Amino acid sequence: MSMFWQIGRTAGVFAIYILLSSNLKAAEIPEYSSNSIQRQTKSISNVLSRQENSSNNLVANIDRRWLAQVNNVKEFRDVEVTDWTYEALRSLRDRYGCISGFPDGTYRGEQSVSRAEFAAGLNACLNEIDNITAKMPQADIDTVLRLMQEFQSELAILQAKTDGSQARVDDLEATQFSTTSKLRGEAIFGLGGVLSQGIENDAVFGSRLRLEFVSSFEGDDLLFSRLSRNDFQGFTEEVGTFQGNLAFAEFDDEDLRLDELYYSFGIGDRLRFIIGTAGIDAEDITGTINYLDGDGGSGSVSRFGTRNPLYYSPGDAGLGITHTPIDQIEISAGYLASTANEPNSGSGLFNGPYSALGQITVEPLKSLSLAATYIHSYNQSDTETGTDLANLQFQTEELFGEEVPTVSNSYGLELSWAVSDRIIIGGRGGLSKVSNLDTLNGQIDRGTEDIWNWAATLALPDLGTEGSLAGIVVGSEPRVTNSTIDALGEDNEQSLHFEAFYQYQINDNISVTPGVVWITEPDSDIQNSDDLVIGTVRTTFSF
Repeated sequence: MSMFWQIGRTAGVFAIYILLSSNLKAAEIPEYSSNSIQRQTKSISNVLSRQENSSNNLVANIDRRWLAQVNNVKEFRDVEVTDWTYEALRSLRDRYGCISGFPDGTYRGEQSVSRAEFAAGLNACLNEIDNITAKMPQADIDTVLRLMQEFQSELAILQAKTDGSQARVDDLEATQFSTTSKLRGEAIFGLGGVLSQGIENDAVFGSRLRLEFVSSFEGDDLLFSRLSRNDFQGFTEEVGTFQGNLAFAEFDDEDLRLDELYYSFGIGDRLRFIIGTAGIDAEDITGTINYLDGDGGSGSVSRFGTRNPLYYSPGDAGLGITHTPIDQIEISAGYLASTANEPNSGSGLFNGPYSALGQITVEPLKSLSLAATYIHSYNQSDTETGTDLANLQFQTEELFGEEVPTVSNSYGLELSWAVSDRIIIGGRGGLSKVSNLDTLNGQIDRGTEDIWNWAATLALPDLGTEGSLAGIVVGSEPRVTNSTIDALGEDNEQSLHFEAFYQYQINDNISVTPGVVWITEPDSDIQNSDDLVIGTVRTTFSF
């Protein structure tokens, strides 16, 4: 038995011991000589021989039952020439001839390896290396011994670092939040005010807090829950219209509440389900196809600029399905109910307000996305954007003290095109046909409103600094262009929405976004000669 064979066995045992235990303490490595190496390797060989009777049977059994030598990497059914591991496997096969696979012709590169399987594979490689090194000249052996002696201090430092890393890993495992969940948070501090003349309003300072728990149990599933608190109410009451309202403003109380809870999972690679009991809405089921959609925390500063108002139909509990027949096409469908947890008459999952939606998204190019959306709603026609008339239930409550029941059919088209890495343009349009189902004791007629909206967007990512974003939105918020409800009528004038903002990314966790929203002919009223201008500075902290 050659001396180099003994050295190889010693190095292999030492490597296994380091990888599987990583508990060796750093110690000074003594100077090596040819004789000392021989004594040490002989001693280790004796230890190995005493263990051989108990361990070789296990390794041999593994070799026979699970592992089989292959003559060519191409024999593996699950290894392609384009795989990033192919060249490494081919090199090991060609140079050392020690690549083993499973009897069914697979390599199973993504599968976790047991200690026994690792030992079997290493044993096969060491046997092949022994055959190669048996013919190694003495000059090469002397070179190896000399290198071991020259780098003994570096080896000691490396082992000490390994032990320190293992200690830190052990501490992290003992103190980690969860093995299956991540905690994420977002806090928004918003400063805003109405800059128009004739509107008495002081600058206000408010906040929105969100805490999210994201859990996965199988790797391809997601349990999402979010707690939220908001004390920024927006300017709807002050300006008398939903137009220009800010994206992070909410009409809820200041209590911390469960804002969203859903679970999503996949069946195969092409089908995905989502089921939620709180806060789930259309944008959780399907994409909104707008680069500026940051859900209030980033991107557009206005509610209208964030996404097509069609997606704002109120939701709470529901079910969604997404199917991807091919990579370029995605089909989404969902059902949302806003009073699903109430057993009262006119409430519940099927007897209360609901929305049923469907969307087809097509990506003919990686840089181009197109979507067509349809939403049918019962008592969920208000979007809290646009004019008062475009929010029919809100309007009737203001005028007659009672929300009129409604049914609506909404149609939308969305587009996003990345002209380059730094220029992304978008466009969208929507039509909602909203009909009232009651006359409120003869106070209004039965009829239908045609509500239109449209927008064009420009996004400039990484403008100035990496992660920053500049955005421009030009469009028309929802307004009634035609109505057969005689008591309410139509919006008189074309009102336009102009918005500009710059999101400056200070670091990965903090961004500051000054922005301005300008509305011409607020609430489509020609008698209101003053345009509506709202300014804001949004600071977002995320972790």
